[in-house]
Amino acid sequence: YVWRLYVTKSRKMKTEHLLKVDDHDFTMRPAFGGPAIPVGVDVQVESLDSISEVDMDFTMTLYLRHYWKDERLSFTSSTNKSMTFDGRLVKKIWVPDVFFVHSKRSFIHDTTTDNIMLRVFPDGHVLYSLRVTVTAACNMDFSRFPLDSQTCSLELESYAYTDEDLMLYWKSGDESLSTDDRISLSQFLIQKFHTTSRLAFYSSTGWYNRLYINFTLRRHIFFFLLQTYFPATLMVMLSWVSFWIDRRAVPARVSLGITTVLTMSTIITGVNASMPRVSYIKAVDIYLWVSFVFVFLSVLEYAAVNYLSTVQDRRERKMRERARSQSLPCTCGMSQTRTMTMLDGTYSEADTNSLAGYTEEPMVPEEEQEEMHEVPEKPEHMVVHLSVSSESTTTKKKKSLRALNIIQNTHAIDKYSRMIFPGSYIFFNLIYWSVYC
Repeated sequence: YVWRLYVTKSRKMKTEHLLKVDDHDFTMRPAFGGPAIPVGVDVQVESLDSISEVDMDFTMTLYLRHYWKDERLSFTSSTNKSMTFDGRLVKKIWVPDVFFVHSKRSFIHDTTTDNIMLRVFPDGHVLYSLRVTVTAACNMDFSRFPLDSQTCSLELESYAYTDEDLMLYWKSGDESLSTDDRISLSQFLIQKFHTTSRLAFYSSTGWYNRLYINFTLRRHIFFFLLQTYFPATLMVMLSWVSFWIDRRAVPARVSLGITTVLTMSTIITGVNASMPRVSYIKAVDIYLWVSFVFVFLSVLEYAAVNYLSTVQDRRERKMRERARSQSLPCTCGMSQTRTMTMLDGTYSEADTNSLAGYTEEPMVPEEEQEEMHEVPEKPEHMVVHLSVSSESTTTKKKKSLRALNIIQNTHAIDKYSRMIFPGSYIFFNLIYWSVYC
């Protein structure tokens, strides 16, 4: 037991002696006062956890690895093998102060222990790896939503060291970024991962090297077809059913119109509830609001039909009353007694002149005639009631009725609506999908 304790203690002292941790000031960067120290970076993306349109951010879990050389940590080794440590040694040596630009939340995993690894090579090269989950902002453009593609970036940068002290770069170019083939999102298709780098300037501190992890996401449309586009289209088609319902069935047509309008309002509200309050129009807004206008116009169409029907009935009633009050009675001798009543108000003076050969007499009831004359001179006569109008007035009325035939004929309004509404909506869909797809 004493021998084992001695060996362990000797190895501990040997390790500290090899790394010379206590012999140097690790608060300063390597080669302090000299040229900028190059720090290579590579990233392995473990998972892309979520994309939030409301908060306009994404959450990613990744392995972040740093590579640099610190001669203060070099040691002699006969086997030229590296030495690996956990996170406890990190607090005693210098490590790059890389942070995530525009990050909202981030943390290093600590189950079952801090997910940090430090590997030191005999020549002083260091590998520093840690497992991090970060939530970062992503500026999204929803003008084509849900037929859109979004490009987001995760940005890495040194917090304290400018480009004169620390040169941050991708260790192997585009190959510095690797992803798991099993990464997938329910709502997006991951199209491309790539890396870029550039300098970032701050007016008070200077220039810094910044690394970018860029990825492009294309939204799956099938979910929105089922949840938004198909229901909206069905509501518009359902509103057309009222064109085939009798115009006198007021409860049926009104209730159908109100139901479709309220359903469209619910669909629009549901879509906007899961979206940020942006100040521009989205592609889905165009489709839903045009569909809402079609549904609303079908309600207005029946209001117009109902109103014109009422006006037409009132006009016909007045025409009958006017014809009844302006009728001219005349008695014409005939072989039999006949009565002809003409109430349509379309007969001219030329039509009445054809009766000029008959004798006009005031029309008297037969009972009074029997009292006045015991034997009437002409027992056989015909009573004709004529509504006489001038020829110019009749022609004017005919032209007016012909010009307003479609408006007055409420059946024609529904008939034309059956063609105009579907045709216009199909034309709108052709333009919409050709522009956004």
